[in-house]
Amino acid sequence: MSARHSTTLTRSDLAELNAFLITEEMRSFTKAAIALGITTSALSHTIRNLETRLGVRLLNRTSRTVSPTEAGASLALRLAMGFKEIAAALEEINRLRDTPVGKLRLNVLSDGARLIIARHLTRFISKYPEVELEISVDDRMVDIISEGFDAGIRFGGTVPEDLVAVRLGKELRWVAVASPRYLYQHTPPAVPEDLRLHECIQLRTGQGVIYKWEFRKGNDYRVIDVKGQICVSETALAIELALSGAGIAYCLEERVRSYLYDGSLRAVLPDWAPVEDPMYLYYPGHRQVPQGLKELIEVLREEIDTDNSIYPE
Repeated sequence: MSARHSTTLTRSDLAELNAFLITEEMRSFTKAAIALGITTSALSHTIRNLETRLGVRLLNRTSRTVSPTEAGASLALRLAMGFKEIAAALEEINRLRDTPVGKLRLNVLSDGARLIIARHLTRFISKYPEVELEISVDDRMVDIISEGFDAGIRFGGTVPEDLVAVRLGKELRWVAVASPRYLYQHTPPAVPEDLRLHECIQLRTGQGVIYKWEFRKGNDYRVIDVKGQICVSETALAIELALSGAGIAYCLEERVRSYLYDGSLRAVLPDWAPVEDPMYLYYPGHRQVPQGLKELIEVLREEIDTDNSIYPE
């Protein structure tokens, strides 16, 4: 560092500079700390140490915002170029390896976690033992770039258009389901509008809105704003409540296939079950693709192509 009149960088120097760059990019100590895998207080201490050794303030901090000073902006610009060159050099070396190495952070909605990650990740980790994965299961619409994720898995219609999206399998069927006990105690609906007379288990989506149930029969498409005494924020709980007889739930058919098979649940309005967008793995195209991501995509697509259970016939 210049404060020591030396061009030699220690491991500590590089760690501090990287921490500063990520904080400057994210404009948030909290988000940067998550991306770095450290506490906010540790990150703040690291930045203070760096500023003290350089003898100049790099970041302006308020209770809500973080912004670079003139010196901080200049340093961040040069560091971004430098670290990009370092990453390219490491990538060049890694290309000479037989297998990828590194860590991948994924943000996956709960349906994707159950139907894709839980089913098909075993082959990947067995094939690529030097790649570590951190998987955050979250139905919120997360900005994967600002929150430090390498990639995400979402339904096709919800993937931001400016990101690279890779289709994982075919379209997916959605069904309304209820327990035999509930259907015995209530007149089963004959058309989607009849659901307004039933106890429907509402689902609040990751965008914060209550989901309106969609139905399709040929060219007849209907959207029903169902009502009910219960509203949940996760599919798993909605399914459990349906099993207990609390009402009618709406979910991917594959999430309840075993219950439909053993009779614990029955499809409601099966002729109206719509087939909608498949899931996609998506990632930022303007960044260098991290080690292991292309291999993960390849394994998932191969596994899904040979597993037709999650797709409609």
